[in-house]
Amino acid sequence: MNLVKFNNRTRNNTPYFNNVFDSLFNEAFNKNYGMHKMPAVNIIEKETEYKIELAAPGLVKEDFKIELKENDLTIQVENKMEVNDEQQGYTRKEFGYTSFTRSFLLPDHVNQDKINAEYVNGILTISIAKKEEAKLQHREIKIS
Repeated sequence: MNLVKFNNRTRNNTPYFNNVFDSLFNEAFNKNYGMHKMPAVNIIEKETEYKIELAAPGLVKEDFKIELKENDLTIQVENKMEVNDEQQGYTRKEFGYTSFTRSFLLPDHVNQDKINAEYVNGILTISIAKKEEAKLQHREIKIS
């Protein structure tokens, strides 16, 4: 009888062993089984403003709550969905619930009075104007 010492480093180098356990756990988490998923966000800086684009398909604008407290911009979503299906003498009832919160710390040079939001085709777009003195300036600097 041989005694074999298990080495954790071997597990990392053995593709089959890794795949069995990794696929088992990753499939459950990636298929969103009870997991909370954050929406993807794009942040764009333009000369006169910042734009935040948040991908949130399947919602309506009433599901969103956007708040500004000092320099903290918070986007909250709460959506409850109920589906009834009655056919062939049975009723199936499914519940769906979506909830998330995203916060962004705004720089001091934004104009907090000029923040607008719109929700079109599953994308929430928030436009945040810059103050005049913070707008990008382009000039050529001469070398002396």
